[in-house]
Parts: sequence; C-alpha cells; structure tokens
Amino acid sequence: MRTQRFHSYTPAEGHGLAHDPLNAIVGPRPIAWVGTRSVSGILNLAPFSFFNLFSYEPPVLIFSAVGSKKDTIVNVQETGEFTWNIVTRELAEQMNLSCIEEPVDEFAFAKLSPLTGEVVAAPCVAESPISMECKVLSCEQLRDLDGVLRPTWVVMAQVVRVHIEHELIDEAGVFQAKRLRRVLRAGGPADYYEITEDTLFRMPRPRRG
Repeated sequence: MRTQRFHSYTPAEGHGLAHDPLNAIVGPRPIAWVGTRSVSGILNLAPFSFFNLFSYEPPVLIFSAVGSKKDTIVNVQETGEFTWNIVTRELAEQMNLSCIEEPVDEFAFAKLSPLTGEVVAAPCVAESPISMECKVLSCEQLRDLDGVLRPTWVVMAQVVRVHIEHELIDEAGVFQAKRLRRVLRAGGPADYYEITEDTLFRMPRPRRG
C-alpha cells in the first residue's frame, strides 16, 4: 500500500491534477516529424511525440497519432510509406508551426523545403540533418481492455533508407550525436528539452569478474 507521500490514481477515473502527467513522466520523448504524400500528390508534414525506435534488424520505428484521424494516418494507410525527420533546436519553431490544425501546406507555412525520398515518394524535410525513409508494416486503431476502439492509431514501419549530413560523422566514421542540438517533447501543454553535450554521461555495461 502506497503511503501519503504518493499521489495515486486510476487513469480511467481521472488523474485529479491540472494537467495529465503521463506524457511528462514518460519523457522526454523524441519527436516523429513525419512527412507524407497523399494518393493525389498533396504533401503533409506533422510532428508526433509518441514515438521511438524499436528494433535494429530490421530497423523499425513506431509512432502514434492521438485524437482525430489525421491526414498523416490517412496517407500512411493509403500509400504505405512516410519519412521521419529529426528535429533540432534550429528547426524547433518550424516543427511547432507544422502542427497547425488548419488545412494548409505545412511545408510552405513553416518555410521548409520538401525533398522527395529516394525509395519512397513521401517528402523529407530538406533542412533536417537526418531523415529516414520508411515503409509501413502495420497501422492499427487502438482498442482498450474492453475492446472499445479509441481515437489513436499506431503505426509500425521499417526504415528502408537513411540520410545523415556528413558533418555529423567524424573522421573515424562514427556518428556524433553530440553535434546535434536535438529537441525532445517533455509533456505539459508546451514543454520541450534540448539535448546538449554538457548533459552527456557514460556508463559502460557491467561485466562479471
């Protein structure tokens, strides 16, 4: 039994706080900046903070869209492909602009340049220093424990092409993540974190003996 020093709650009954804490507790989280192209050729760009890499071989990305069925999900279901683009501090404001709900060209609205993928027809963000072209493995609407469909769609995709700016790779051929000023979602209504080199620490895996 938890003591009074804990705020405990059952999610189905509400959290009782000013803002749902879950997306801040499980975070900060990387951002899926997803580029898609509709079957009629219309480009779309949108950020999703429920996202991560889930496998090396094959490389698999998973992200989810919460709320209404967004254009991204429609395009993913109809075309079976998308691009993932990394968000850096320099691109943070433009990423935020691309989450606008109104029916606009997000690339034009955020003053970004679309670049068609080499393997997929979906657009990459030309200004992003890292992009991955992806083909969809599955796109399913979430069901809860009672079997009720929820307004959340979970997309799993395999990475088929990766693009990394040369300046992020050192002379020994090692990718240097510390050269990126990556931005992560930190929960709350508008919170983000930037990863900087001064926050890096290392812990080698333990060995017996």
